[in-house]
Amino acid sequence: MLELAPTVSVAGVQNPSEIVSTVRDSVTHAAASAAAEATTVSTAVSSQVGDFIRSQRNTAQVSLRELARTAGVSNPYLSQVERGLRKPSAEILAQIARGLKISAETLYEQAGILDRRSGNPDTVAAIRADLSLSERHKQVLLELYETYAREHALTNPAPDPQEESA
Repeated sequence: MLELAPTVSVAGVQNPSEIVSTVRDSVTHAAASAAAEATTVSTAVSSQVGDFIRSQRNTAQVSLRELARTAGVSNPYLSQVERGLRKPSAEILAQIARGLKISAETLYEQAGILDRRSGNPDTVAAIRADLSLSERHKQVLLELYETYAREHALTNPAPDPQEESA
């Protein structure tokens, strides 16, 4: 933990302006460290959601320009999102999800807005990708699937990898 002020010396109290200056320097340093850490985390999340959007767009065989048009965002902005230079709001993510014809929840999870569901990601993706299901039906299926997956994990714990290799 950072020491915010020097201790009082035996000879007497230090100059108050020196204490204020030391405290100010310590706070500035702590704030800069926190800001740098937050930027690193934000960049990682932005890059992750951007990579996911790009892969979904490529899978759907939709150009960047076409997705930008259908999502109602500018082409340069969408390009910056895909490259991790911009972190889109929940509203923009919902527009992009609509343009990709995927659940907004999927993008919210990638962006760290929602917690990830338990279970096999392929199963979750298959449920979300099924065009014959409404969003409400997908939500209900995902909730049921998550419940079953969680119960199974509790009753059948995953085998220890070290025991299997022995």
